[in-house]
Amino acid sequence: MDVIDWLLTKDAFIEYNTRVELLGQTESNKHVQNAKERMLKDIRIINLFAELLDWPGYSLKRHNDAKHLTHKLAFLVDIGVKKNNKTLTQVSKKIFEQKSEEGAFQVIVNIPTHFGGSGEDEMLWMLCDFPTILYSMLKIGWENDKRIEIAIDYLKELIRENGWPCASSPKLGGKFKGPGKKSDPCPYANLIILKALSQHPKSKNSKECKVGAETLLSLWERRKEVKPFLFGMGTDFKKLKAPFIWYDVLHITDVLTKFEWLHKDERLNEMIEIIRNKIDSNGFYKAESVWRAWKEWDFGQKKEPSPWITFLVTRLLRRIDR
Repeated sequence: MDVIDWLLTKDAFIEYNTRVELLGQTESNKHVQNAKERMLKDIRIINLFAELLDWPGYSLKRHNDAKHLTHKLAFLVDIGVKKNNKTLTQVSKKIFEQKSEEGAFQVIVNIPTHFGGSGEDEMLWMLCDFPTILYSMLKIGWENDKRIEIAIDYLKELIRENGWPCASSPKLGGKFKGPGKKSDPCPYANLIILKALSQHPKSKNSKECKVGAETLLSLWERRKEVKPFLFGMGTDFKKLKAPFIWYDVLHITDVLTKFEWLHKDERLNEMIEIIRNKIDSNGFYKAESVWRAWKEWDFGQKKEPSPWITFLVTRLLRRIDR
C-alpha cells in the first residue's frame, strides 16, 4: 500500500497533517477541513485541551516529564492547532502574563537545594523549558508580537562561542547547573532553541542558529568522545520516538532539516541514513522507544508500525531530498 494512501486512512490528526504537509492541500480544501473537524473531536485531543486550561500545571521536577503541559502544548501545536483556538488563546494569555522580567517564558519548577534551588515550587525559566514554550507560541501564530521579539532577543544574548550553555533564571543567583562543566554547551538546550528559532523568519538564518547547529553536529561527530551534561548519542539516542520531547535522532534531524543551508552537511545526512534504514518492507516505521504517558496513541507501542512516526520520517525525508 502506498505510504500516503495508508496515512490518509489513519487518525484524523494524521490525515490532516498528511494532506497539508505532504500533499500540499490548503485549509480551504474540503477534505482538509473535514479532517481537522474530526481531529478536534478526538477525545484524546479534547482531553489535552482540558488539561491545558490548568496551565502552567504541576511543578516540573525533570525536564523529560512526558506528562507535563509544556510537552502537551507542543504536541497540539505540532499537529496544527493555531492561536485562534479558544483554549490556546487562554493559555497564551497566561504564558504572557507569567513571563519573567527578562522576557523569558516560565513554568513552575521545584529544584532541590543540592542542585542550587530552594526545594520549593516557584515560577522560573531554564533553557531546557523556556524554548519549548517559545516554539509553541511562535508556531501557533504569535511571531509578530513584541513580547516574542523580546524573548528571542534575550535568548540570543545567552549564546557563547560553543553554543548555548546550561542557563536559568537570575532568581537562582547562578547557583543552578546541570550535571556537566560550566564551559560545556547543553545539547538539549541547543536543540530546542534551534527548534524555536526555526519558526522565526528573522532568526532562521542568524549567526546564532549557525553556531547552535554546528554545536549539535560537532557533538555527533565526537559522540564517542564527549557526552556533555550526560546527553549521549548512542543506542538509545538512535531509537525512533514520538512525540518530540527529548534528545534523540528523529527530534534532532527534524529540527536541523528545517535549515536549508544544512541539507548537504555530511554529519546530518549520516543521522538521516540511520533513520532511512529503519524502514520496513511496506515502507512504514515503528516506534522503537515509547513514552508511557502517551500509550493511548499509535506511537505509544512498539509492535505495529506507527502512522505518526511514519508521517514524521516521510516529511523529514521529503524535506532533505527535495
